[in-house]
Amino acid sequence: MIPRIRLAVATIPAMAFLSCLRSESWDPCVQVVPNISYQCMELNFYKIPDNIPTSVKILDLSFNYLSHLDSNSFSSFPELQVLDLSRCEIQTIDDDAYQGLNYLSTLILTGNPIQSLALGAFSGLPSLQKLVAVETNLASLEDFPIGHLKTLKELNVAHNHIHSFKLPEYFSNLPNLEHLDLSKNKIENIYHEHLQVLHQVPLLNLSLDLSLNPLNFIEPGAFNKIRLNGLTLRSNFNSSDVMKTCIQGLAGSKINQSVLGEFKNERNLESFDKSVLEELCNLTLEQFRIAHFGEFPDDVSDLFNCLANASVISLLSLNLHGLEALPNDFRWQHLEVVNCKLKQFPALKFNSLKKFVFKDNKHMHTFTEINLPNLQFLDLSGNHLSFKGCCSHNEFGTTKLKHLDLSFNEIITMKSNFMGLEQLEYLDFQHSSLKQANDFSIFLSLRNLHYLDISYTNIHVVFRGIFAGLVSLQTLKMAGNSFQNNLLPDVFTDLTNLILLDLSKCQLEQVSQRAFHSLPRLQVLNMSHNRLLFFDTLPYKPLHSLRILDCSYNLIVASKEQELQHLPRSLAFLNLTKNDFSCACEHQTFLQWVEDRKQLLVGAEQMVCTQPLEMQDLPVLSFRNATCQISEAVISASVLTFLLVSVAGILVYKFYFHLLLFVGCRKYGRGESTYDAFVIYSSQDEDWVRNELVKNLEEGVPPFHLCLHYRDFIPGVAIAANIIQEGFHKSRKVIVVVSQHFIQSRWCIFEYEIAQTWQFLRSHAGIIFIVLQKLEKSLLRQQVELYRLLSRNTYREWEDSVLGRHIFWRRLKKALLDGKPWSPEGTEDSESNQHDTTAFT
Repeated sequence: MIPRIRLAVATIPAMAFLSCLRSESWDPCVQVVPNISYQCMELNFYKIPDNIPTSVKILDLSFNYLSHLDSNSFSSFPELQVLDLSRCEIQTIDDDAYQGLNYLSTLILTGNPIQSLALGAFSGLPSLQKLVAVETNLASLEDFPIGHLKTLKELNVAHNHIHSFKLPEYFSNLPNLEHLDLSKNKIENIYHEHLQVLHQVPLLNLSLDLSLNPLNFIEPGAFNKIRLNGLTLRSNFNSSDVMKTCIQGLAGSKINQSVLGEFKNERNLESFDKSVLEELCNLTLEQFRIAHFGEFPDDVSDLFNCLANASVISLLSLNLHGLEALPNDFRWQHLEVVNCKLKQFPALKFNSLKKFVFKDNKHMHTFTEINLPNLQFLDLSGNHLSFKGCCSHNEFGTTKLKHLDLSFNEIITMKSNFMGLEQLEYLDFQHSSLKQANDFSIFLSLRNLHYLDISYTNIHVVFRGIFAGLVSLQTLKMAGNSFQNNLLPDVFTDLTNLILLDLSKCQLEQVSQRAFHSLPRLQVLNMSHNRLLFFDTLPYKPLHSLRILDCSYNLIVASKEQELQHLPRSLAFLNLTKNDFSCACEHQTFLQWVEDRKQLLVGAEQMVCTQPLEMQDLPVLSFRNATCQISEAVISASVLTFLLVSVAGILVYKFYFHLLLFVGCRKYGRGESTYDAFVIYSSQDEDWVRNELVKNLEEGVPPFHLCLHYRDFIPGVAIAANIIQEGFHKSRKVIVVVSQHFIQSRWCIFEYEIAQTWQFLRSHAGIIFIVLQKLEKSLLRQQVELYRLLSRNTYREWEDSVLGRHIFWRRLKKALLDGKPWSPEGTEDSESNQHDTTAFT
């Protein structure tokens, strides 16, 4: 007994503490929009939470355990507009459960096993427009107490147990009802009396969805003189005869939008009997869609005769063999053919057709000319088509085209600059391969074009007039292409009205200073996923209207100090995330700018350092300038310590050889050189040295004496000692044969480093560089000093041609003549040669 008393005493303070806590401090609901939208999904609530603000307008309580809704259950939320109670195990809803929700427009009750629904369950909902009661055990519309909901526009009672299609009389009190979804119920027969209310009070905007009901019979005349905005019948019939009988029951009706067919995963009919469509002659249809039927007959010449006067026809996922036999006198204005497995492009000839959508039909490869003189909208995307000549009015048989989509096709060869298609406003080529796009100004005629997408079309922009003529263009998307030398040139001269420009994934390394000078109205610029090394802001200076600039996913290290002032004042969003920022003191001005302008930067907290090592993966915002403002004494001490450690390491590894070189220079510095040049090269380039360099220099006129390790080094002496004593001390100059093998050889790099020290001690330029082959910059940059020397000094590149070889040997010999002693008889030639000697260092 005593332990229980002690437990109670210990529990009382804890309970008192919890009771003092504000409910919001432990509120598990997600606050989507403060005080407006809350998501309390799947939190095991057994009652309506009372710690949500009364101002809430959107409340998601789905997947909880609210089995019983009492009266005034939601009276604490008078501003509520959307309430989701999906799958809350609700079994009972009392009268006035939603009382006080005067602004509620959407109520979702999906998946609740409702057993008891009071007659006044939905009272107090004067603004309700959408009621979803899917899977709620509803057996009849008669028992559904919604007759007072005069504002209701959408009623969804799909997936229930409704057997009768009879529409209750209270439907006459729902004048605003636009959509009634009865799909996936148990309705088998429809009789005239079931639609009595629609005969008495027509609901002209009503759309009915009866899909997935096992229809067997529709009484003839049941829909006579009834007008519907829409009727959907999909996967309803188990045979063509039943479908034909039911369509006969629709005779006399007038339907704006009708859908007939099956679902992809709910197919009942193996083949389609074309006589079914003959029954449509007794209906008045404005728009008709037929979807997911099996095999169609080969002859379609009379298949759609009963739809000749319809304005919109959609054919979706049908096994059609062809459409060429369609009569030309149909009044169709809009034809949509999607995924119909046609093996040949239909050569249509319709005078009335204004919109033609032919997409995702991947069983053909070649486009065939069509003749559609009034066509304004053409979508041929996703067909894997090839166009041997594009684009002019001859291919499409119209001069009125305003929208053309040729995206996601195969090869499109540009042979015309859209002659006769000057009215085009929208053009999409994305993910098709454009050929000959650089041969001429292919868009020159499109002065009315507003939208152009050439993303991922394999264009390598060389011709600067590629966009000439696009004076009205507002959107240009060209991601995934490339430019000559990976440099963005001035190719947008005519695009003075451009608002959005996408240059992402174009492999850009540089942007010319005048690239955007003619784009004063540009507001959105995407430069992401390129190879930019610096954030150069000068090219963006003319963009006075720029609002969004995305430079994410580049290789940006920093920005030059003087460039930061050139960003347009109009800029509101700048994205620099996913770059290779260097958080070193040399870039402290840029890093401070990031701190100062972090409100401008999108995801500034996600910008991370990649170097130096101690800052790697740390946020750029964590950099502090104070770390760069250390006292001189501390810096001196740090430098001295570093030097002492470095010197110790150098003494162990290589200082010995440099000291030998220094001593040797003092010993041999005033004596005559034995060799004209010591040759440093990779053993893999020895054939070139023997057959070209030695032959042309030592056997030429005048002759030069070269020091070669395989011939002139003293046997028995260490290689390093031979390099210093025989190679450097006894040679006037050093020839460095640079190649890919040279850069990858540690021994060659060692010899090159000794040569640098030798040149420094000799106090004059004595290294001659020969580049055997073009080198990749990425490989050359691995040897920083060599890269810098080659960038700053003249070198000779070997060219294996008659003219190239002549120039190469002439210049090399002139460089070797510099400083070479001559006999009196050779003085005159020496002076003439010395006059035009070209330095190699």
